[in-house]
Amino acid sequence: MGLSSATAQWGGGRCLRMGLMAAFFLGGPYSALLPAFDGTNRVLAAQSAAPTELSSDEQATIAVFERATRSVVFIANTAMQRDPWSFNLFEVPQGSGTGFVWSRQGHIVTNFHVIYGADAITVTLADQVEYKAKVVGVDPDHDIAVLQIQAPEAALQPVTVGNSQSLRVGQKVLAIGNPFGLDHTLTTGVVSALGRTIKSMSNRTIEGVIQTDAAINPGNSGGPLLDSAGRLIGMNTQIVSPSGAFAGIGFAVPADTVSRTVPELIKHGKLIRPGLGISLVPDAMARRWGLHGVIIGKIGRGSMAERAGLRGSRETPGGRVELGDIIVGVDGKPVETTDDLMALMEQHKVGDQVNIEYVRGNRKLQVTVTLQAIN
Repeated sequence: MGLSSATAQWGGGRCLRMGLMAAFFLGGPYSALLPAFDGTNRVLAAQSAAPTELSSDEQATIAVFERATRSVVFIANTAMQRDPWSFNLFEVPQGSGTGFVWSRQGHIVTNFHVIYGADAITVTLADQVEYKAKVVGVDPDHDIAVLQIQAPEAALQPVTVGNSQSLRVGQKVLAIGNPFGLDHTLTTGVVSALGRTIKSMSNRTIEGVIQTDAAINPGNSGGPLLDSAGRLIGMNTQIVSPSGAFAGIGFAVPADTVSRTVPELIKHGKLIRPGLGISLVPDAMARRWGLHGVIIGKIGRGSMAERAGLRGSRETPGGRVELGDIIVGVDGKPVETTDDLMALMEQHKVGDQVNIEYVRGNRKLQVTVTLQAIN
């Protein structure tokens, strides 16, 4: 019985198909159905062939991505190891990251931690051609490194550099990377916060950091953070995550810091910082003694601080330590820690004059000091 019913159902479908075919070729009672049936097919075909409509925002994002990827590179870091049995040297992959083209002279900018400990570095451009790279200069305190490759100028498309001073929370941003050499990737988001501080590998504080919710994963380190016009506003550097994967909080070194640092690294191989020519007592010691400000440990011989009459700490003939001057302000801005003082120094250049407020004994004094170059 079940077999007969199944046969009947299949047979009915067969009869219907045969009837439609007959109507198609010979006319008949089913011929009236054909225009509607054929018309429906035409509508479906037209719908499947219609191009996907893109919004103006999507088109702008695609244009930025296609233009910016020509400036984004993949960086591989390898270290030399010796086989304990044969004593032969061989290269071992140590890490990878992203970078971007800074100049047509082959300068590439990335994070210091991307190339840290490398014995050999390779840079792969957008055209998939690989080049050996040399380190031109590094600034671990800001997690910035500059490399250089010997590539044809036509293959080098420098990134368009913007500024980070006019950024606003809520502004759209685009993070472009080349993680693990898997071709370019794009994530979008907004500026979540401004003026953040993070610690660099040298344990120095990086000031004015940009926080974003644009997805940044480890392979994106050193890649550009762009505004909606495709201008560099930061360099992706760190994430906060309990698992190691992106959790919605990423940080980028601001473009103004990158723009100030990179030319110095290209010219000198290191960042020439303005300073007073002094060494400082560790902050923990000052807090232990209940003091506010930074205590001068030693004054460099012939330094600008010495010429200005500042005093360092010293040991008295009786073996007692006499604390030096305590710096509590620069140009009217308070100084509580070493990072505070360093941050204020970095807002100036060598040769600038600053007003130093300090405490000596029970007196609060001021002096003008000309900043000198320090390593």
